[in-house]
Amino acid sequence: MLNEEVILGTILKAPHLLMDTDLKTDYFQQTEHKNLLNAMKKLSREGQAIDLVALITKFPPERFGGVGKLNQMLNMANETKFDDYVNLLIDQWREREKLNILEIAKIDNWNLERITNELNSLVSNNTNDHSTIKELVTAVAEDPWTPKEKETGINTGLGTLQTVTNGWQNGDLIIAAGRPSMGKTDAMLHFAKMAGWNGAIPVIFSLEMKDEKLRDRLIASTGNYNRNKMKNLYERLTDKQKETWMTTLGRVSETNIEIFDKSGQTLSEIRMKVRKVKNQNPRKQLIVLIDYLTLIKPTDDHRGNMHLAVSDISKGLKAIAKDFDCPVICLAQLSRSVEQRKDKRPMLSDLRESGSIEEDADVVVFFYRDAYYTKKADDDSMEMIIAKNREGEVGTIYAKYNKYTGAISDI
Repeated sequence: MLNEEVILGTILKAPHLLMDTDLKTDYFQQTEHKNLLNAMKKLSREGQAIDLVALITKFPPERFGGVGKLNQMLNMANETKFDDYVNLLIDQWREREKLNILEIAKIDNWNLERITNELNSLVSNNTNDHSTIKELVTAVAEDPWTPKEKETGINTGLGTLQTVTNGWQNGDLIIAAGRPSMGKTDAMLHFAKMAGWNGAIPVIFSLEMKDEKLRDRLIASTGNYNRNKMKNLYERLTDKQKETWMTTLGRVSETNIEIFDKSGQTLSEIRMKVRKVKNQNPRKQLIVLIDYLTLIKPTDDHRGNMHLAVSDISKGLKAIAKDFDCPVICLAQLSRSVEQRKDKRPMLSDLRESGSIEEDADVVVFFYRDAYYTKKADDDSMEMIIAKNREGEVGTIYAKYNKYTGAISDI
């Protein structure tokens, strides 16, 4: 318990440190050390000096191990390394708590959501978030004279979209939205397989569509098969298409897509599963795709307040992108007000509970197909309207969409 004694001795020597840290008695293991911290906090609250004399006159010295031990701790004070000792103390506490949580969970048969919430609460205690401006500017001091490769994010599979976004960026929350039948799910699958073919691990959370349906869509778009034929492959595939079947399956397998299709998943469950995939693929870049945002089950009871629920979910999705250093693409719904306008191209205000989603998103892309409204059979265009792009341009990108196979490609 050397570090506990050094910390307490340093506070005795430099009492101002007590106000500069958020030390809790739970961090300490020895009862005498817990008593001493509580006593110093009591003196501080009462506006009294924190020193050896005050401690031994206002409290029984034996509660702290005696006067001799207090003197010993005072001699061990090390203000220079105080922060290092505090960080070590918190790390040791966090490890003890983790083991304790897992043991209790085993005995009381906790569900996965509760275990994940408890473990996540430990991580949130991390306070190592400090950088000095000198360190930050030093890191880029030589950049004007050093050739540097252009950093690109995960491949979108569409040339113009890749140029505008520079690829899906780690730490970004991308909200993709559109009215029904605009090709949102096909676009999500397109982004997933393109990411997989370019070396990333796509992780799909489908809260509405079963994994077999997603599989069939991936096969149809990759093999250029009409989706209706997937309902009865034996009778509907032509002999020529059957010859390409095994090659298509091999190509789809190469995407390395991971699918979780349980309905009503919570953010905690999603985090847990992302962490598992990340641990299994430590050297691979991840991209997380979620269908739909509003189908994610809120952890807290918001008493029917959808705005608060969506706000918590969107912030949680952004936290996943940041904590796992990966792009998160989440499909969102648009309000019906779109249908009441002459120009039915979506705007940011059309996002349901748009305030929180718009605030948390780094990129917002809307999908729009004019052919859905005009019923022109020969119009295969899809518009991707970049309504928000925190690090780049906004505007409209045009792609080619085959509504029969679900394939999306550059024009």
